[in-house]
Amino acid sequence: MRGKITVVGLGPGRIELIPLQNWEVLRSGQRIYLRTGKHPAVDGLRERGISFTTLDKYYEESQSFEECYSKLVDKILAEAKEAAVVYGVPGHPLVAEETVNLLKREALERKYEIEIMGAMSFLEVLFTTLGIDPVKGLKVLDGLQLNQQVPSTGVGNVITQVYSSLVASEVKLNLMEYYPDDKQVIVVQAAGVPGLERVVHIPLYELDRLPWVDHLTTVYVPPEEGQEAVSKYPMDSLVNALAALRGPEGCPWDKEQTHRTLKSYLIEEAYEVLEAIDEGDSDKICEELGDVLLQIALHAQIARENEYFDINDVILEITEKMIRRHPHVFGQAKVKNSQEVTSNWEEIKAREKEAKGERQLSILDGIPKSLPALLKAEKIQKKVAKVGFDWPDYRGAWEKVYEELKEVAEVLAIGDMDGVQEELGDVFFAVTNLCRHLSIDSEASLNSTNHKFIKRFQYIEEEVRRQGKTLEMLSLQELDQLWNRSKEEKRQKS
Repeated sequence: MRGKITVVGLGPGRIELIPLQNWEVLRSGQRIYLRTGKHPAVDGLRERGISFTTLDKYYEESQSFEECYSKLVDKILAEAKEAAVVYGVPGHPLVAEETVNLLKREALERKYEIEIMGAMSFLEVLFTTLGIDPVKGLKVLDGLQLNQQVPSTGVGNVITQVYSSLVASEVKLNLMEYYPDDKQVIVVQAAGVPGLERVVHIPLYELDRLPWVDHLTTVYVPPEEGQEAVSKYPMDSLVNALAALRGPEGCPWDKEQTHRTLKSYLIEEAYEVLEAIDEGDSDKICEELGDVLLQIALHAQIARENEYFDINDVILEITEKMIRRHPHVFGQAKVKNSQEVTSNWEEIKAREKEAKGERQLSILDGIPKSLPALLKAEKIQKKVAKVGFDWPDYRGAWEKVYEELKEVAEVLAIGDMDGVQEELGDVFFAVTNLCRHLSIDSEASLNSTNHKFIKRFQYIEEEVRRQGKTLEMLSLQELDQLWNRSKEEKRQKS
């Protein structure tokens, strides 16, 4: 029957583990192609008189796995065009078999019939060899793609495709990003195959020193103690959605965005979180934090497309930073109060910058240039206060406000408008400093006043509409009377 492909799993190694229905297909007389002859079950097939053709030559003549897999699939499809064929693969056809995934896709496009006949995969015998229960948590990763896949340290991780010392070296380096160098790992060769199975426990740093690593080698990394087995905050769905939005068939607007075009959105979303917090609306806080997270994930997706970093790098970076800067929690350091915590934080931060070759010439280095003016003023004042450049208490800051107001009056009297602008800036700075001494958030204080003004002015607008008039029809004195009435009604309600 032309256009039919039967994909048969050959099991994990022992010939006895090939299912009976698969044996019937193998003995059916159809043309059989095996992805590789380097599998323990292959000799058993020969001994039982089953004829087949191996496709190992494509591995030898290809420059990459992608090229090899493409040639393998093209070969099977070409043969299936003439007559029904059987394609045999190690283990289970749907477990770590990229050629089967490609074959399924191509067969669907060409309207070929494809049947998958399962078998025991290497995982089942690996569970037996290691004595582990996958229900307690397990992640299976491709050793050739660890630069794109991330292990979950709270569960056991099975690393496949560790077929050479070179691959083992890359696997080791990638795993060291998440585990200590001396993390005990288990290396298994030919799991479940009598006479061939080998199991060794070694520290991670020795992974690429084993001389017998081959195509039947798998690495198991046990879970880290004390860590959550499953992430409570999965990011994959959001990351995948953003990748689709910026993909070839995605949203035109999303595809046009860059780090620069998104700058204003990040600021806007952060301020909407602050508004939700001020309102005390938990549901709105949750929603607005989601919008901020969207901006972070979108920036990470843009960086990922340019091969700079991805969301995993962002999370890893901040997690490691939090652990480094809290030695009193994650290390042996002792602190008496939050002031010591802050002091340690700054010291550790300075050491980190020095290690990166970033020389700090001023204690004011590192204050973001794009901060809003009030926030930036407060940051500056807090920095210099740490080295003693500060008033002993609020009284000095209070007197400074009056001093700056007096200087505004002086330059205003002589009509020096450039001077007025400069002196008013000094007033803002002095008022911010007074707020700091009184433990008042200057930004929040001004925002509160803005909100209060809006409410009172909206009261005036409502009263004017109720009178059947417009704002322009009332004098300033009449508007001021309504303003004072709104203040009085507010006092009575409170």
